[in-house]
Amino acid sequence: MNQPSSQVTVVDGPTVPQLTPTRLEALRARFTYEARHSPARLAVVVFALIIAIETALLSLPIASASERPPAFVDVLFTATSAVCVTGLTTVDTATQWTPFGQVVIAMGIKVGGLGVMTLASILGIAVSRHLGLTQRLLTAHETGQDDMSQLSGLLRAVIVTSSAVEVLLFLAFFPRFLLLPDHSLVDSAWQAAFMAISVANNAGFVILVGGLGPYASDWWMLMPIIVGTVAGAVGFPVVQDVWARWRTPNKWTLHTKLTLLTYVVLAFAGSLLFALTEWTNPQSLGGLDTVSKTLNVMLAGVNTRSSGLTSLDVGVMYPQTHFVQDLLMMIGGGSASTAGGIKVTTFAVLVLAVLAEARGDQDIESFGRRIPPTAVRVAVSVTILGSALVGVSVVLLLSMTNYSLDVILFESVSAFATVGLSTGITASLPPMAKYTLVALMFAGRTGSMTMAAALAIRERSRVIRMPEERPIIG
Repeated sequence: MNQPSSQVTVVDGPTVPQLTPTRLEALRARFTYEARHSPARLAVVVFALIIAIETALLSLPIASASERPPAFVDVLFTATSAVCVTGLTTVDTATQWTPFGQVVIAMGIKVGGLGVMTLASILGIAVSRHLGLTQRLLTAHETGQDDMSQLSGLLRAVIVTSSAVEVLLFLAFFPRFLLLPDHSLVDSAWQAAFMAISVANNAGFVILVGGLGPYASDWWMLMPIIVGTVAGAVGFPVVQDVWARWRTPNKWTLHTKLTLLTYVVLAFAGSLLFALTEWTNPQSLGGLDTVSKTLNVMLAGVNTRSSGLTSLDVGVMYPQTHFVQDLLMMIGGGSASTAGGIKVTTFAVLVLAVLAEARGDQDIESFGRRIPPTAVRVAVSVTILGSALVGVSVVLLLSMTNYSLDVILFESVSAFATVGLSTGITASLPPMAKYTLVALMFAGRTGSMTMAAALAIRERSRVIRMPEERPIIG
């Protein structure tokens, strides 16, 4: 039987290679294999490739608005921050980049946001299939489709969901930008589109000259940011589950219930603690009226979880506020979302484990379900690894700069958790410190989800088990 050729002859022209069905099927098979058996490598390679393309595009002369193009480290930093949907910047996004450069940044945010949700969801499917469990990411039961069909359907669902949120945010922002002075129809449409992409993907980039500072009392500007941040940070599996079963919350998955409950509790606690520490600070909340204070307190409850968008100067806030924000940034948002950190479900599992141990319960239970010990081990591993990465980065940055520990810790946690809040030192860091933050953003974006998947997939049963002996704890 003749095999289809990978070459096709064109009349009066050269022979050019094309992707035949056989070759395309081979690429699909390879991708599916990597997704199931090497999820960590797949995520790292995909994100590294996207960052490389983004860096190359931003290095073009047409991307820079100044006669003197930015240094390579600043271009790489911006590309990594965009693709990892962080928001930390070493140059001003509004003035340094041309409309072409801003479009490239917006594309990086969009692709990076979709990549995070898609890859994290693929890893979830890979882990659940490897362990022989019922797939709970997209449906409550197996669909009977082949792997590639499910991955294609997953990608379509993620794109539709993400785009719908962006369209709704655009419709909210566009009329507000039209009312701004010296804003034409085209300018307003572009700024609204960029803001919608940035907020929906929790990226933290702003192309408004002066940032969000002039809008500290603007409910029309900040409320869509609050709502969009929550939509992007709870995670695609949660949005999908709530949308499919909005009439029957009791049928939501344990992941959805834990994510929503923990997210709401942390948002309320974050807002309350921010109000307690900053309410009388004359350089932040103290200079605003009560209504504007309430608005910014609400924003503070969610922006530390991923988006990093704020109308207040973080650098003038009290050290105790920075510490609270460090904790919230480290926890982050939902799994398979555009948020970073160790994720709220990881934090929830650790809290439930502590409560179970304090009560003397043998099992860790929540919402009528028992959480397996393997989930606790993965949660502990992810938390320790994330803390270790931040700790190493803090030591390196302290060695390279003269800034205090609280400022360096804040910047490191923000980079690892891909939040984007900054005390204002990012642009003044030496090149090697910037490269350190680039590595930390990349590790923070890919590290927690790939490590969780890799640890779960590596789980194995053993025929011979060692004798049990309990060491002294505490």
